[in-house]
Amino acid sequence: MLIIFTGNGKGKTTAALGQAARMVGRGKKALMIQFIKGPWKSGEDKVIIQKPENQPGFELRKRGLGFVGILGDSLPIEEHQKAAESALREAETEIQKNTWDLIILDEINNATHLNLITADEVLGVIKKLPKEKFIILTGRDAPEAFIKAADLVTEMREIKHPFNDGVMAKIALEF
Repeated sequence: MLIIFTGNGKGKTTAALGQAARMVGRGKKALMIQFIKGPWKSGEDKVIIQKPENQPGFELRKRGLGFVGILGDSLPIEEHQKAAESALREAETEIQKNTWDLIILDEINNATHLNLITADEVLGVIKKLPKEKFIILTGRDAPEAFIKAADLVTEMREIKHPFNDGVMAKIALEF
């Protein structure tokens, strides 16, 4: 089953993490590969990456180099492209291993929107997922091709956000 969490509103990664928790709670295995988020630490990193023994059955792999072209990013676009391509190859390898019940490709919609990888490349990889497994694609700007291929699509719609009033992201709520 292909699931997409997209839209401008907050909650896409959070929803995917919640789905992973539900999977693990049922004795299943879940993997999250992050395509954009990079060196800065989120709350989930401290629980899952620093203490993986706390979450048996769940693994989080940060493969992005940070936000592209914003928030002080000075890396050449080619570096971001290499990281995204490498993350997609890693996802393909993990799909072929068939050991995960759920694979989350976090911020992959953004990676395609930013032309780091193509929607066709992504669809080629996720088509290899066995029918009894689940895959979640997160991020703003999900390509129409993803939406068309999906079994379930949820759009997080921003109605109001403090960032629009100049309030920066809050620790423990947004990262």
